[in-house]
Amino acid sequence: MGKVRTSAVVVRQIQLSPGIFDLRLFVPAIAREAKPGQFVNVWINDRARILPRPISICGIDRANGVIRLVYRVTGEHSGTVEFVSFERGSRINDTRFTGETTGTEELSSYQRGTELMTLGPLGNGFPTDFEDVCVIGGGIGLPPMLGVLKAVKGKKTAVLGYRNSDMFLKEEFDAAADRVIVATEDGSFGTRGTVLDAVRESGYEPKAVLACGPKPMLRALKAWAAEKSIPLWVSMEERMACGVGACLGCITPSTETDEHSQVKNKRVCKDGPVFRAEEVDLG
Repeated sequence: MGKVRTSAVVVRQIQLSPGIFDLRLFVPAIAREAKPGQFVNVWINDRARILPRPISICGIDRANGVIRLVYRVTGEHSGTVEFVSFERGSRINDTRFTGETTGTEELSSYQRGTELMTLGPLGNGFPTDFEDVCVIGGGIGLPPMLGVLKAVKGKKTAVLGYRNSDMFLKEEFDAAADRVIVATEDGSFGTRGTVLDAVRESGYEPKAVLACGPKPMLRALKAWAAEKSIPLWVSMEERMACGVGACLGCITPSTETDEHSQVKNKRVCKDGPVFRAEEVDLG
């Protein structure tokens, strides 16, 4: 059936941690077709906001027609800015300006019963048929990897990267994985440093790796996987506009010529967001 543009209804939305929200949408047409690692475009109910927000799918409940999106509120938040001028220590002018909410901030306010437009499922997902695989997520790259982990067949290890001890979704990773390894930037839990530091410290060498996170993390994993001859799939994060490969707004350098543009580029939304690591140039 492929991607569909259709209305979705909010089933539930809760805040998991500061700036991180867990949104469940009733959208059977997408839930029926979605695969781990794909994403959906979500339109905000504000006609001034033309472009949708692309959000990775964290979970799929086909039986109930529900998809789960865990996302971070990004951009400039709303707030009141006060402009004050003084003359001899006295306030003589007080002008207030209230900034607009960002798209994801507005999305985070939607509660049960809210309807919104969606398009999906979009992009390519991760392979999930492995005898032994390591699933790695860093930051907001963690949510899609939870869905991937639950779908993986065979033995599975999860490596999770956080800034600090605010470890959203960790309990769910604990329940889904055979083993969980954690790295925190501040050393408050697990290995102090990066996910690669944690893997090296553990001595674990997986047979295959699936990863999503910031580009520096993916770049380091690519070099390590090449050194160890470990197959690596990465899910890339890029700013997107159309989400279907038409606008070329999410181009990333590739190691091979793209059939669409005839240059060494890949469209993250259409050709990805999941790639074999050797397909893309991570810098």
